[in-house]
Amino acid sequence: MDRRQFTVATSALAAPAGVWAATSETEAATGVRAALERGAIAAVDQLGRNDGFLGNPLVRIELPGHLQDAAKLMRKLGQGRQLDELVTAMNRAAEAAMPEARTLFVSTVKAISVEDAIRLVRGGATSVTDFFAAKTRAPLRERFLPIVTRATGKLQLAERYNAVAAKAAGLGLLKGDEASVHQYVTARALDGLFRMVAEEEKRIRAHPLETGSAILAKVFGR
Repeated sequence: MDRRQFTVATSALAAPAGVWAATSETEAATGVRAALERGAIAAVDQLGRNDGFLGNPLVRIELPGHLQDAAKLMRKLGQGRQLDELVTAMNRAAEAAMPEARTLFVSTVKAISVEDAIRLVRGGATSVTDFFAAKTRAPLRERFLPIVTRATGKLQLAERYNAVAAKAAGLGLLKGDEASVHQYVTARALDGLFRMVAEEEKRIRAHPLETGSAILAKVFGR
């Protein structure tokens, strides 16, 4: 047994039962990359279509909590339709930004090192997604923001949202991204994207045989 095989065998003995199913470092890396690419592309395809956000209660973008009281008042004043248009436009903007993630996702997946892959296989239910988010959230934000800005500006969403948010921000009820519609929608779009990637990772870990992939079944199998 050479040194590499011995290292992997030792790692397998040290890992918690049912977590480590790979027989080599190369397989571990291939499995993690396959799981991540599958999860990322599935999330992009699911969210980057009509009602991908709006029709999914897990990721649907609503007004920030501190604007809900203002929204209730606006509805009482007969502005319910405008509020519905606002929420719809925010979600449409997030859906429009999703395809931009595909190329970056694929290139990031290919760059995952063997060492990171081994650690991620042995990690928690969403450790692969968490690692991926740490690597891609900032550059994705830069790509999403101009798309969201164009989409919301086209629908005159920015003025509607910011007019309400400015009052809440002045009272200290909103902070950071919530005070700007473009920043807020971009942040929530990213949250939704990584949530769906995480859901796919959890499914793969829980039911690797159902993926139909031999490498995923071997790496994540129990």
